[in-house]
Amino acid sequence: MDFAGSDMSHRPTAGRVTSAKIVIAGGFGVGKTTLVGSVSEITPLTTEAIMTSAGVGVDDTRQVPGKTTTTVAMDFGRISIDRDLILYLFGTPGQTRFWFMWDELVRGAIGAVVLVDTRRLADCFAAIDFFEHRRLPYLVAINCFDGMQYHDPQDVRDALAISSDVPVVACDARNRESTKHVLISLVEYVLTMRRSRAVTPA
Repeated sequence: MDFAGSDMSHRPTAGRVTSAKIVIAGGFGVGKTTLVGSVSEITPLTTEAIMTSAGVGVDDTRQVPGKTTTTVAMDFGRISIDRDLILYLFGTPGQTRFWFMWDELVRGAIGAVVLVDTRRLADCFAAIDFFEHRRLPYLVAINCFDGMQYHDPQDVRDALAISSDVPVVACDARNRESTKHVLISLVEYVLTMRRSRAVTPA
């Protein structure tokens, strides 16, 4: 059964496997491919391509000087949260010239993770606007590069000017348990939102 069309007000019954699609978005070089790869229980499908001179003046690599490849279509991975819940992860390309694919990538998704680098928060504004415009639940995950968290989640929330109910969590995109916690937090947030809508009078 697909999570997007299922009754999420309760957990699936024993022996009944539920699947859900989650989108991993964010700016260029923020760690989306790393996140999908760190948590996926299968060898992730990636569409990484070597960056060429065609990207000069288009892709801003000043904050990621060691980056030599970029996602040109999507990343795909899978993780079983428990025996009856499977999450399918779709990482979006970060550059604006590939955003035409986002509408297809988010189709059927229950929610999204917006991965941010606090050194360049402006890079994630477009992703946040995209999900808010489409009313797709999302959370903000602060990627702690070098294992260091430089900013408090509340400060990041204020800087992004997002609603107080949107979760803001810190993570290390390289660490499986850390990224798994992010995904569980998103699923719990989506469940809470749907339960709230179910009890709110029309």
